[in-house]
Amino acid sequence: MTEPVIGVLGGTGAQGGGVVDALVAARKFKVRVGSRNPFSDAAKALTARGIEVVNADLLEPSSLKALFNGAHGAFLVTNFGDPAQGEREEEIGASAVNAARSSGVKHLIWSTLPDVEKISGGRLKVQHFTMKAHVDAVVRSAGFERYTFVEAPFYFQNLLRLVPQPLPDGRRGWAVPIDPAARVIHAGDITELGRTVAAAFGAGAELANGSYLAVCGGLYSWDDFVATLNALGHDVGVVRVAPEVYDGFFPGAKEVREMFQYFEAHTYFGPDARTAIAATNALVPGGFTSFSEWARKNMKPGG
Repeated sequence: MTEPVIGVLGGTGAQGGGVVDALVAARKFKVRVGSRNPFSDAAKALTARGIEVVNADLLEPSSLKALFNGAHGAFLVTNFGDPAQGEREEEIGASAVNAARSSGVKHLIWSTLPDVEKISGGRLKVQHFTMKAHVDAVVRSAGFERYTFVEAPFYFQNLLRLVPQPLPDGRRGWAVPIDPAARVIHAGDITELGRTVAAAFGAGAELANGSYLAVCGGLYSWDDFVATLNALGHDVGVVRVAPEVYDGFFPGAKEVREMFQYFEAHTYFGPDARTAIAATNALVPGGFTSFSEWARKNMKPGG
C-alpha cells in the first residue's frame, strides 16, 4: 500500500524539523514539507534526504494547496517571532487550517498553547500563547475527520539564546520577574515534539479525537536550571527583579514578563497540564529528556 502523505508546515524550523525527523524515522509515512523558500540551504538538505519540498507560504493561503493536496495528514505551526506573522498569528493560523480542510486533509495536528487571557481572567495578555489558542476553535469546527492539539513546552534551547548577563552580585546569569524558586515551568527539548506528532498520526482512531498532548521533560524553576548548570561546572545565578524594571530590559519585555507571571500563577501548561502531559506520556514510549540530560550534552561549560 502507498504510504500516507503527511504535509509539514515549518519543516525547516525548530518544531517542524523535529516532526520531519520523527515521521521519517517511523517509516510509516511519506513526508512533504512546505517552505516559502524551497531553495534555501535548509530546504536543500531535506531534498538531499529524499524528502519532498514544495513552495508553500503561510502568508499566501492559496500556495498551501501544493502542500496539502493528496495529503492524509498535516502538521501546522505558526511563528509569532516572525515579523511577517507577529500579531496576525491567529488570522494566519485560521487560514492555514481552512486551507488544509478544503484540500481534503483527514487528520490535522495543530501546534497550540493555552489561552492565557481566559485562564487569567483577562489579567494577563500573552499574545503568542493566546492567539494560537484562539485557532483551536477553528480546528474543532472545520470538519476534519480527525484533529489533535499538541502543545510545545518552554524550550530547553531558550537557555542557549538567553545569554547570561552581568548580575548585581558580580556573577553572570538571569534576571527574572518571578520567584526563582517557583517550580512552574514545563520545559523540554523542542526536537522531541516530533515524536509526539508522529505517534499521534500513527495512533489514528486509537487516540481520542480532539486530544491535547503536552510535551514535557519536567517541571522546573529558575533555581533548578541554575543548580543543574552549576553542577555541570557553570558559574551562573538568577535574581528576581521588579516587573517595572524587567519591562525596560528589551523591546517586547512586557509580554515576556506577563508570560512568566502567568507561569507563576497557573504553570506553563495551565490548569489542564496534568491531563495533557499524562496523555502524551501514555502515547509516547520512553518519555522525554530531562534538563540535566539535555544540558550535559548541549550546555557544556565554556562551550
